[in-house]
Amino acid sequence: MDNKIRCRWCGSDELYQTYHDLEWGNPEHRDEALFELLILEGFQAGLSWITILKRREAFREAFAQFDYHLLANWTDAQLEAQMKNEHIIRNRLKISSVRTNALAFIKIQEKFGSFNQYIWEFVGHTPILNHFAQHGDLPASTEISVLLSKSLKKNGFRFVGPTICYALMQAAGLVNDHTTECFRHPNNS
Repeated sequence: MDNKIRCRWCGSDELYQTYHDLEWGNPEHRDEALFELLILEGFQAGLSWITILKRREAFREAFAQFDYHLLANWTDAQLEAQMKNEHIIRNRLKISSVRTNALAFIKIQEKFGSFNQYIWEFVGHTPILNHFAQHGDLPASTEISVLLSKSLKKNGFRFVGPTICYALMQAAGLVNDHTTECFRHPNNS
């Protein structure tokens, strides 16, 4: 065990710590990775992130490595088959939203050039750096996540409420919410 001070939410779980140390809060600009985060955050609704993280590889396998071009063309039967997949979260509405969101994702790309261009516009293409002392100080949503949620819903996305959108913003680095004591906070670099 190392002596690094981390955001307390990742606890002592090695998988959680690795995700925290290497991924969470890093600015993500690849559309493929942003789509995966969007889908996984939707599946996480009502659950803990560690539940999703432990099943991430199973989700990737179940949903064609999150290839949104393939998923946009999935049949009802392909989606229904995932209801039998005990390695993922078997929620019919969340599973059906994968195809819906893939279609909406492609439309956003066509309209804005990329999903990256679209989503990063909400923060002026610069990550928001917060200075929260404790995990309990972090908001569940913000004005920006509310605006993002409304825009995504208007563009046909599902499972994109303000809280899910804020979690997406944190995961994709649009917001840096590493606590001020965490070694990953820029002030501690």
